[in-house]
Amino acid sequence: MAYPTASEVVSGHDLTGMNVIVTGGTSGLGAETVRVLAAAGASVVAAGRSRGTAELPASAEFEELDLASLASVGAFVRRWNRPLHLLINNAGVMRTPFGRTADGFELQFGTNHLGHFALTIGLLPALQDAGSARVVVLSSRGHRRSDVDFDDPNYHSRRYDPWAAYGQSKTANCLFAVGLTRRGRPANAVAPGAIQTSLMRHIPHQELAERGWLDSAGNRINGPGPEWKTVEQGAATTVWAAVAPELQGVGGKYLDNCAIAEPWTGPGEVPYGSYAPYALDPEHAERLWALSEKLTGFAAASFD
Repeated sequence: MAYPTASEVVSGHDLTGMNVIVTGGTSGLGAETVRVLAAAGASVVAAGRSRGTAELPASAEFEELDLASLASVGAFVRRWNRPLHLLINNAGVMRTPFGRTADGFELQFGTNHLGHFALTIGLLPALQDAGSARVVVLSSRGHRRSDVDFDDPNYHSRRYDPWAAYGQSKTANCLFAVGLTRRGRPANAVAPGAIQTSLMRHIPHQELAERGWLDSAGNRINGPGPEWKTVEQGAATTVWAAVAPELQGVGGKYLDNCAIAEPWTGPGEVPYGSYAPYALDPEHAERLWALSEKLTGFAAASFD
């Protein structure tokens, strides 16, 4: 299957005058997103824990942001002093060993969802100042692994399963997009597809081999099947969500392969191009919103 690249998606769009934040913007999909949006004229801030060795475009800036620390999120929000036209919540961790954030949240739920929740709520005034701003939230087909466990989202009493915890966090990303849209700020969840990046660093070598993701020498490969994408292709749906005219004012959707996905109610695993219905369930979105406000202490004072 031929997939478009992010550069192809943004072609013809002039983003001059737009202020953009991309979390996790110094590596992988985030770095490619920063590159193509900056090339289209946007003023882009790549937010991350460290700049590392990333070669950012000359027009892009780096700002420190640790989503596993609400203090860091709050400091970032206080530093931001301009309208924000586009917020791309791209950063994330996957299948990590059990751990907790600086505030005691389970690491994947705390980083992938609660950190981004607090960041977005803190930046709402800047988004409102920009007028027709968009929010893009990176989810994953991995949301199919788990709904949100509202009784014990932070694994205080239940047995930890790294894949289920990842699935819960990715479902939470979808539900957050629904909740934010219901409050007047359009946001969409994005499934980038299967891409080999540093996000996979916590998957054990044996599991990678069993999945056919290693060659005979033990090196990672883009595994068999048409679903694998390059980084350039993996960033395409994110960029489509950011610039597509047909998505202006549209939110609460799950986007896959540069299209609005449909719910899957059939047997077996959720296929590409579809999503598990619980991921966009309005009632679940409201429960998650209330829980997230309680856990983070970040609450929206007002909405458009």
